[in-house]
Amino acid sequence: MPHPDTWLKVLPDGLYCEPGGFFIDPVNPVDRAVITHAHADHARPGHANVLATAETLAIMDVRMGEGRSGRAQQAVGYGEVVTQGGVRLWLQPAGHVLGSAQVAMEWQGSRAVVSGDYKRVADPTCLPFEPIACDVFVTEATFGLPVFRHPPPAGEVARLIDSVRLFPERTHVVGCYALGKCQRLIRLIREAGWDGPLYLHGALMSVCRAYEAMGVPLGDLRPATVAAKAELAGAIVLAPPSAIADRWARRLADPVTCLASGWMRVRQRAKAKGVELPLVISDHADWDELCRTLIDVDAPEIWVTHGREEALIHAAAGQGRRGRALRLVGYGDEEEGEDGAKATDAPASETALPA
Repeated sequence: MPHPDTWLKVLPDGLYCEPGGFFIDPVNPVDRAVITHAHADHARPGHANVLATAETLAIMDVRMGEGRSGRAQQAVGYGEVVTQGGVRLWLQPAGHVLGSAQVAMEWQGSRAVVSGDYKRVADPTCLPFEPIACDVFVTEATFGLPVFRHPPPAGEVARLIDSVRLFPERTHVVGCYALGKCQRLIRLIREAGWDGPLYLHGALMSVCRAYEAMGVPLGDLRPATVAAKAELAGAIVLAPPSAIADRWARRLADPVTCLASGWMRVRQRAKAKGVELPLVISDHADWDELCRTLIDVDAPEIWVTHGREEALIHAAAGQGRRGRALRLVGYGDEEEGEDGAKATDAPASETALPA
């Protein structure tokens, strides 16, 4: 039985399944790409053939524009097995954003699973992570340090709503990533009892509409730009992180600056960004979730793609597992960036990612 390191290779374009002839989340245009989810550091434009979930493909089309998200697309459902070059391939939920998937591969009796990005807490906007037993588990480690232990998201949203009630004359503007974080935050706010309108920066609207078209209800959403300043007093406005400290926010009523990110656990980051109300809400696994996942998949070998590799490799060794840092380049942290969305009110289709 061949070890996965004989058929799963790290190349300049990304992680390559040699017998199958495909890359997973390649960073450059390739002939065959399997995409775990539609965030820009994993889903790049220009591939010839793209395999992903139907939701990921739909979101890629919304964000990149028709024709840029793969000249030929193959949508597969979770658990649906396809065979490519003798490799059995299927996708399982990753719990990261709508449509996100782990990539499971079997070749000649050997199994490897590439997680993409993932989290283990419940999310009303996507299916939960499903562990897959394997010989090699390829994991992210964005928050791969013991200091990163995320609090329950409902408690963070309760802090937001309490602040709105405390300052009814001010607008609370919450920085959040356009894909996944925004929609999850909307649903968490709804579940906390907020049934009034939520106002959105224009760069967030198109993905929200895509989520609704795929069966994720988000309630009354309104563009923040056309609302009168008085109307926004006591309101919650969601915007890309770059917009909350930009001149765009000056139209709001004495804004309370908030930011929803796992990085808000680090007070210095919140202070440096001028965040008045940091909300520790992340779409990535925290330290405890990462360590729990290693146990759940029970792989004897762990490969870490990006993030805090060394700490997680050390933790894996404590569980009796071999670890390896792949050091793939080109993967960023969407909680720190805008994925091409500018601090304007242009819709996402007008702020497409560069090729």
